[in-house]
Amino acid sequence: MVTVGQVVLGVTDVQRAVEFWRAALGYEFVDGGFGGCTNVLAPPTGAPGARLALHTSTTPPPSRPRLHLDLHVADRAEQAAEVERLGGLGAQRVDWDGYPDDPDFVVLADPDGNVFCIVDLSHPAG
Repeated sequence: MVTVGQVVLGVTDVQRAVEFWRAALGYEFVDGGFGGCTNVLAPPTGAPGARLALHTSTTPPPSRPRLHLDLHVADRAEQAAEVERLGGLGAQRVDWDGYPDDPDFVVLADPDGNVFCIVDLSHPAG
C-alpha cells in the first residue's frame, strides 16, 4: 500500500521558508527526510500531520497552482486570527478571483509566493 510520506514545497530561500513554515505550523525541524530532502519539518512528537520538506527551486511558483496546502481551523474566528498571525509572519493575502459567493477559505501566499488556504471547517457545506 502506498502512502504520502511528505509534501515537498519548492522555495527560493530555504532558511526563510523553514522559519515561516515552522512558525506557521508549530512544526519541528527534523534531521533528514526521504528522497534526499534535508530541510524537513514535522509535527511535534506524537501529533498528527504530514511532514513538509522544503526544497530549493529556481522557478517561480505558478499563480494558479494545481496543488496547494489547505490549513484547517475550527471556525471563522480562528480563521481570521490565523490570517492575521500568518500575515505577521510574512504571508500575503492573495487577490483571488475564484472565490465562491460564501467562501469557507481565505487564500494566502507564503513569503516565496506559494499559495495556500486557511479553511474554516465550521462553514456549512455548499
